[in-house]
Amino acid sequence: MSTVPSLAAVADPPPRYVDGAAMDYFVIEMVNALRASSAVATARTKKVEQEMIDAGLMPAPAPPPPALKKEQMRESMGSNLSLSSLSKTGREGDEEELRARLEAIGMHVGANMAERLCHDRGLFTDTLDAIKFICKDLWNACWDKQVDNLRTNHRGVYVLQDNAFKPLTRISDPHVIRS
Repeated sequence: MSTVPSLAAVADPPPRYVDGAAMDYFVIEMVNALRASSAVATARTKKVEQEMIDAGLMPAPAPPPPALKKEQMRESMGSNLSLSSLSKTGREGDEEELRARLEAIGMHVGANMAERLCHDRGLFTDTLDAIKFICKDLWNACWDKQVDNLRTNHRGVYVLQDNAFKPLTRISDPHVIRS
């Protein structure tokens, strides 16, 4: 008895781990929720620090240096780097904390997903095996397709190419109307 491969694929489809549209909505809402959560956590930390300062358990922070006016700055101080370091506000600190939290969440989710996909697999023997795993298995689980192209210079540099990377297709396509 012979079976048709396409019927076997329909009868037992590969599992989809992440739905593309759900992922888009999740990312949008996750960033907003983390921004609000980060603001609450920062306010809570500042409140505890202030209580400790008031109780004499912690020294008061040094006052920030006065911001220099543009005409008082030397030319080397007028660069974008020095301007941003002189005018770093609490909001920029909050944004940095948000970026760190997003990175930690992404690292945690990615590690768990890779661990589940590698559960029945042997150890990778070299870097190329790990990169092939990312190109085939991990990319397929996340984006329902394999990487379009993998290039290397054989010195440890790998370039993964995806010509239709779903999270960026709406951003990079000038014909898509954004609401």
